[in-house]
Amino acid sequence: MADKHEILDDDFLIEMTDEDGNKFYYAEEMIIPIDGENFALLVEVHDCDCDDDCDCDDDCDCDDEVIIAKIVTGADGEDEYIEPTDEEFAKVQEAYEKLLDEEDD
Repeated sequence: MADKHEILDDDFLIEMTDEDGNKFYYAEEMIIPIDGENFALLVEVHDCDCDDDCDCDDDCDCDDEVIIAKIVTGADGEDEYIEPTDEEFAKVQEAYEKLLDEEDD
């Protein structure tokens, strides 16, 4: 398997760990500013060699998982990605859908 940094070239790679210690890697697709705060649209990076039209067997887990994360500055001055509130999530989702509608026009 290639180094995840090689897979993404110039994209920024974000590592997240769940409560069981499993690591997941995401690429920052876009930043959506809402009410003076930034939210990231994150797309999971997979280890398989699939393209967008995955035709792997049923064991393949290549579906793109997309999450929205609020970007905050941590105590160390570095950006941290946290779960938005339900209200924030709804605002980001609405703004994203509006962007998609504008692209379709």
